[in-house]
Amino acid sequence: MSTSARSESDTAKVAGTAGATRVVDASKSTPEVPITELDVEMVRRMQEARSSEQQAQLTLLTTAPQAYTIGVGDVLQIVVWDHPEIAAALGGAQSQASTRPGDPYSGFVVDQSGNLNFPYAGTMHVAGLRTEEVQVRFANALAKYFVKPQVTVRMASYRAHEVYVDGEVRNPGVVAVNDVPMSLYEAIARAGGFAETADQSDLVLVRKNVTSHINLTQMLARGVSPSHLYLRPGDVLRVTARDENDVYVMGEVNKPVSASPRRSGRITLADAIAQAGSVNSSTADAAQMFVIRGTLSGTPQVFHLDGRSPVAMLVAKEFDLQPKDIVYVDGNGLVRFNRVLTLLIPAINAGLTAGLVAK
Repeated sequence: MSTSARSESDTAKVAGTAGATRVVDASKSTPEVPITELDVEMVRRMQEARSSEQQAQLTLLTTAPQAYTIGVGDVLQIVVWDHPEIAAALGGAQSQASTRPGDPYSGFVVDQSGNLNFPYAGTMHVAGLRTEEVQVRFANALAKYFVKPQVTVRMASYRAHEVYVDGEVRNPGVVAVNDVPMSLYEAIARAGGFAETADQSDLVLVRKNVTSHINLTQMLARGVSPSHLYLRPGDVLRVTARDENDVYVMGEVNKPVSASPRRSGRITLADAIAQAGSVNSSTADAAQMFVIRGTLSGTPQVFHLDGRSPVAMLVAKEFDLQPKDIVYVDGNGLVRFNRVLTLLIPAINAGLTAGLVAK
């Protein structure tokens, strides 16, 4: 990792590039990896870029709430005033106290084709309509048989539209959508709220096979209310666990650890080093602190921080880590020399012993 750690047998080469970026080719088996120097200006630009990206995503997801439309499986209560004989079409409705939890309320159920049968009005397609639109259509259809019929249509049971809330909430499962617009906060609240292990900075929203990540912490920090983000029927909302977004701290630290984000979901370079018990003052080279980001399927990113300056701690406090980042603190020259000696001394001792035996 460190340029000072390369031996003569390595094929390492360092090529200067524009700005605060340099390229390192550590060996023949590794590609050229750009190393970005971390400073206050670099961290500020990264924060602004991340904020702009999140704002663009929120603009894409934020839509005006839509009125509830009737769907397959919904149950309607239809009343024609001054004509109680039509109420017999409901059949022998049992009291709600005696029904099973899965039984719908008494009323007219919209069938799988989106149709509804009603006396005198016949079969009418109601899927995709609002209740007031259905009320007007039934009144017009019944006007052929009754004089100025007064019709009331209302929802008896909402069963057509649902959203799914999964992950680190207290009651994950299906949440029924009703005539009240389903906001992000409403969905989480109806699922019991966040669990203790929830990462509020990583909410995954799947809508029509498109996955989006919502950072609730950043939204609140910018003064954006999550209540303005409305879910749509069929959406899947998953709250990620904090231990799924941990980072790895390795090298010359007092306690190599898999560091977990705070409850807000945020973890900075300073947080990760603090969870690792800080750098080892006896063996660490504070000038060689690295953050490795990326996967084998893409080009990794490497960030370098010279921790010898007090200003570097300010940079570490503001530099946000991403899930599965690797923080590596290299050892100083004396430690590397001692380790080389530790490897060489057994071989030297064995050689001397063999020589003495040969004599």
